Amino acid sequence: MMGLSPFESCVILLIALAIAGLPIALSMISASIFYLFAADLDPGTVAEQILNGLYNSYVLLAVPLFILAADLMNMGSLTDRLLRFCLMLVGRFRGGLGHVNIVSNIIFAGMSGSAIADAVGIGRIIINMMTRNGKYPVAYAAAITASAAIIGPIIPPSIPMVIYALISNASIGYLFLGGVIPGLMLGVAFMVMNAIIARRRGYPIEPPVKLREVPRATVEAFPALLLPVVLLFGIYGGVTTPTEGAAAAAAYALLAAAVIYRSLTPRQLYEVLLSSGKATTSVGMLIAGALAFNYVVTIENIPVTVQHFIQGFDLSKAGFLLLVNGILLILGCLLEGTTILLIIVPIFIPTANALGIDIVHFGVVVVVNIMIGLVTPPFGLLLFIVANMTRQPLIAVVRECLPFILAAITMLAVITFIPETVLWLPHLMGYKG
Repeated sequence: MMGLSPFESCVILLIALAIAGLPIALSMISASIFYLFAADLDPGTVAEQILNGLYNSYVLLAVPLFILAADLMNMGSLTDRLLRFCLMLVGRFRGGLGHVNIVSNIIFAGMSGSAIADAVGIGRIIINMMTRNGKYPVAYAAAITASAAIIGPIIPPSIPMVIYALISNASIGYLFLGGVIPGLMLGVAFMVMNAIIARRRGYPIEPPVKLREVPRATVEAFPALLLPVVLLFGIYGGVTTPTEGAAAAAAYALLAAAVIYRSLTPRQLYEVLLSSGKATTSVGMLIAGALAFNYVVTIENIPVTVQHFIQGFDLSKAGFLLLVNGILLILGCLLEGTTILLIIVPIFIPTANALGIDIVHFGVVVVVNIMIGLVTPPFGLLLFIVANMTRQPLIAVVRECLPFILAAITMLAVITFIPETVLWLPHLMGYKG
């Protein structure tokens, strides 16, 4: 491209290919190869960077294992049993099914690590429960389902945190711990917002579960509730690495679905493996594209340039975090979260380190930002998923989501400027960062 540097041409080509409809992963790989040709460098370097990044990173193996565990737990009668357990806990309050939606997502957060898996797996059932007999408007049921699903990747396990650990060298175990309190805070904020809306609109109270049914509901849900315990005990008890813990979680999910609940047929297992393989391939392609493009960014010394540019404004820690929050919230409206994690966030990490910002705290703030992006218009992925699932106009779902987006941004501000909300639990478990 005449008059442009190789990097400028690379960025323009990347944007043009993405706008033309080429998957973002292939757009990044193509643009990176073009840059190497334009800069008279060896184009085989792209393949080398991808292979080194994918095959030398043991931590990446946790991603397909968490995806498999989530798909196994979403299969069969498990979801019904957990929803009955949640109904027993919070169904008796005003707007009870809205609370059930949020609490069930908090529980599923300890199993899947994926917002999309939570929205699709539990979403259909809880939306049907909420809209049956006209108890709740369909758009509201869709909105609270999408909003509650963003809790999934904040409470461990978390696929975005695994990817953040890859690009930052932060400890996955301490990142997982750092997400626990922010995830619970987000759940409480959503429940408060649901209670306010339910009282204002007169949403119903569910009949209380009879006392004699409580033990049975608890026993039926107990094997599923043990999955987060198996995972976290393995990691923080020093028994397994996070990747080995993911394997243990997948094995336990298979045991629970096939043996304990007897709800997994060979045909369903095949479908689960196929679905998990497709999801893993999608994430793997994004990571491959990001590895290639990040090599280009590194050659051009972009992170250091950005660091010097930001330092020119003499920002404090709080000022830098405020700037990053603003940028990520805007980008979350336009880009897919994994792309932001792999392309944009690495540029900010050197500056965060230079300012003395804790890398675990920064990682949790980044992940919460990206999760909020999943429910912010115009391109929030969860909005499209629930709107398609319920056949509701996107604008109607967005309108109902706005109070929950406001609650999420409020919690983001709290965890950004009060680091101990993130770091208290890691410090309790020996984190020295």
